[in-house]
Amino acid sequence: MKTIAQLALAAAIFGVAPMTLYAATDTTTAATSAESAGETVDGEVRKVDKDAKKITIKHAELKNLDMPAMTMVFQVKDPSMLDKVKQGDKVSFVAAKIGGQFTVTRIDVKQ
Repeated sequence: MKTIAQLALAAAIFGVAPMTLYAATDTTTAATSAESAGETVDGEVRKVDKDAKKITIKHAELKNLDMPAMTMVFQVKDPSMLDKVKQGDKVSFVAAKIGGQFTVTRIDVKQ
């Protein structure tokens, strides 16, 4: 991470506000905003793999990931999510691309 002095020097050279440069180097903000940008999508659980911490879902279009409807394997943000679903469950879920992996960040069984 760059020091404040380096950021201030870059700001002076390029005429950019120092906080703008600092925000651009903060990768946590990007990961959080990618996650929160997710939309709730309907799907059906096809497989739950607790050992691998993965779930296979047949899902509707994921607009936030520019992905058509399909069946695919996702990582899960929290492995405990897999305890509340089983094969055949109708679910609503949120997925995001985190660390280069398509990841379910929230999942709820539909009643």
